[in-house]
Amino acid sequence: MKLYIATGNEHKKKEFMQILQGIHCVLPKDEGISFDPEETGSSFLENALIKAKALFSEVKQPVIADDSGICIDALGGMPGVYSARYGDKAGKILNAEEKNMLVLQQMTGKQERSCRFVCCIVLMLSSDRIYTVQETCEGIVADKPFGEGGFGYDPIVYLPTFQKTVAELSEEEKNRFSHRGKAGAKIAALLKML
Repeated sequence: MKLYIATGNEHKKKEFMQILQGIHCVLPKDEGISFDPEETGSSFLENALIKAKALFSEVKQPVIADDSGICIDALGGMPGVYSARYGDKAGKILNAEEKNMLVLQQMTGKQERSCRFVCCIVLMLSSDRIYTVQETCEGIVADKPFGEGGFGYDPIVYLPTFQKTVAELSEEEKNRFSHRGKAGAKIAALLKML
């Protein structure tokens, strides 16, 4: 089965390929398709649906889209759906390291450090066959970044169960226990039943 992934993010493609073993995953850019829908939703589900519907209207083939981010309790749930754009101002786009430093700066002196990664995945097989899954990965905002693996906010999310940050997990561990790994496993199981 060929499955279009509604993203331009190579890291997400790699994770999906590992999670959805046996499925031929394709990015829009792999086939010369320009894809950058405006994420105007107020929830992860709304944004994932926006991306899935936009790409499906282009390719008319099965599409998987996700929207994910980090929600930090002490910051009122922020960055939330703005995780990818957090801290961006007037054309200045922060890289992952800068976003992490911004979060750590905002967390200075805060006792409450609980957070969660959230991932909502939409599988769109046709205009009237749409499946959704949402999963989380609970953690604590670390005092400073640790680890070289993963991407995004992974270096600053500490997982007490593992006694390390998400960035310190092996790819296998991350794919089993992360928000995207758990949601992806449910989608993989669904695809096997279809």
